[in-house]
Amino acid sequence: MKVAVVNLKRLLIALAVPLAVGGLSAFASGSFSEQYAVVNKPPLSPPGWIFPVVWTLLYLAMGYASYLVMTVGGRDAKDALTVYYVQLALNFLWPILFFRFRLYTFAIFELILLIAAVTVMVIRFSHVDERAGYLTLPYLIWLCFALYLNIGVAVLN
Repeated sequence: MKVAVVNLKRLLIALAVPLAVGGLSAFASGSFSEQYAVVNKPPLSPPGWIFPVVWTLLYLAMGYASYLVMTVGGRDAKDALTVYYVQLALNFLWPILFFRFRLYTFAIFELILLIAAVTVMVIRFSHVDERAGYLTLPYLIWLCFALYLNIGVAVLN
């Protein structure tokens, strides 16, 4: 049986990167809880406390998935990680558009770009390490739900 050697420093950095992106984005977007409380929301909107919990879990999963891809190495892994970093940049931008500037309609289009980038990332991660693809699927599903919520807020506000 082959035992995988974990590079703890690389793993911790891989976990920290998406958490830092999310934290910086949350800081730059302003007070989420106050803004979420005052907008008209569509049916099935979760309570505000759900978002930081879910996002933390999703960021940890995508960080670990990126670590798995990183450890494989090679051209396919490098291409997959490039898409990963592009989607992280789009992920950083969405809350700022939505919460800071309240550009709900523009945020829909940015979120569609993010979903497209994450779809490509999931596929590329899967080609490099199947586990990494599975780890990022909940993120893609959550983004689709976020698109529904974003459209609902844009229509209702």
